[in-house]
Amino acid sequence: MSKLFYRSTRGTDNRIESSRAIVRGIATDGGLYVPEAVPQIDLSMGSLAQMDYTELALYIMSKFLTDFKEEELKYCIEKAYDKKFDDPRIAPLVEKGGAFFLELFHGPTLAFKDMALSIMPYLLKIAADKNSIDKEIVILTATSGDTGKAALEGFAGVEGTKIIVFYPRNGVSKIQERQMTTQAGDNTYAVAIEGNFDDAQRGVKEIFSDREFNGILNKSGYILSSANSINIGRLVPQVVYYVYAYLNLRKSGKIKSNEVINIVVPTGNFGNILAAYYSKKMGLPVGKLICASNENNVLYDFINTGVYDRKRRLIVTSSPSMDILVSSNLERLLYDISGSNADIINNLIGDLDKKGEFKITGDMKDRMVDFYGGFATDKETFETIKYVFFKFNYLIDTHTAVGYNVYQKYIQVTGDRSKTVIASTASPFEFPGSVAKAIDEKYAGMDDFSLLEVISEISGLKVPEAVKGLERRKILHNTVCMETQMEDVITDILGL
Repeated sequence: MSKLFYRSTRGTDNRIESSRAIVRGIATDGGLYVPEAVPQIDLSMGSLAQMDYTELALYIMSKFLTDFKEEELKYCIEKAYDKKFDDPRIAPLVEKGGAFFLELFHGPTLAFKDMALSIMPYLLKIAADKNSIDKEIVILTATSGDTGKAALEGFAGVEGTKIIVFYPRNGVSKIQERQMTTQAGDNTYAVAIEGNFDDAQRGVKEIFSDREFNGILNKSGYILSSANSINIGRLVPQVVYYVYAYLNLRKSGKIKSNEVINIVVPTGNFGNILAAYYSKKMGLPVGKLICASNENNVLYDFINTGVYDRKRRLIVTSSPSMDILVSSNLERLLYDISGSNADIINNLIGDLDKKGEFKITGDMKDRMVDFYGGFATDKETFETIKYVFFKFNYLIDTHTAVGYNVYQKYIQVTGDRSKTVIASTASPFEFPGSVAKAIDEKYAGMDDFSLLEVISEISGLKVPEAVKGLERRKILHNTVCMETQMEDVITDILGL
């Protein structure tokens, strides 16, 4: 197999191997690593359909991570997709309401981030060895909710690493916050910031770009990396489950050979839908990629107008993992539709930083024909949860409800009734307050922890072990800081 190299979207770091890109996380010029070419599926769908999740993961990931040996990838995959997932299929498909819900929440933290963050610590350790990294790796991550707990869980106790997660105080659900603040592990740290996710994400990016601070870390025996989807090691494993979903539809006879499907992804940071886009570029028969936003509909506006404008008030919604105004993974798509033109990317990102907005060319917008953008209000989100539950006896979380609502609007507008997969990104147990309130207003005002049992009674599902007794677990992390103090917090944690 020929080697696949990676380059920065901003033009400085070129032709580095995947292991180096994974260790670095973000390019030295502040850009994101992208493959020089998206590898192609070269086996028949029929033969791929015979593979289980781990076999398919090996096939897909080996095409992107070409400097990893087969036995190394097998080791990582076997460690990741084991009994920590409560369904042996790892990512089952459930047909309800005229769509196929791809349940990505069967991992240890009840959110889709487990699909990648269960494997990333193992990929990172092997990548570090390949590059003779003898320094301790400090994983620095901003989270709008899901990534934080999944990253903390994944890296807890991993030798040679420390993980520091910054999350917006009052910007995640009570369940998500308690999952993070009770995380055990001597190498884990969860820090609340006074601000929103965009503040946390901007702070993390600035730290990666601060050469003086990174020099201090380096001399002290540390190297920074990331567990956000800005890290290509986070993004590649996410491609697998879209291919897996298609193959399951084919294997079960729900679609014919080479039948085209649509994919709906509720997203704020654009990483999850970018993985679906990569699966399409690999040759998966995908028609429309339907980008579902909540009331922070900056991506909806961008897809429909070609103008990305973050100059708006961030709205706190019932789908907090999507409460984002700066979608960092969009840069990878921009690079692709610009014809891999780093100068264009630098100008667009420069405009975003200086003016708070940018506008792409007509040619670039024409190359986004695969995408459809829609959004749902909080009112519509609650109505959708209630509708799906009482109509189809299926309980979904707020983010998945955004996806289903946008899907219904898409059908009304286009009349396109192609078979459709909806990424179900979190368990309803992750957001019990909003889900229970959507079902019946009488639950409004009850605390999230009491509502876990209510959700169990409503749905007939057991309270997952991940959140059972969560309110009684000891809080281990209580640091709060301003965005401007994030480097100081890291300095204190590392004892510099």
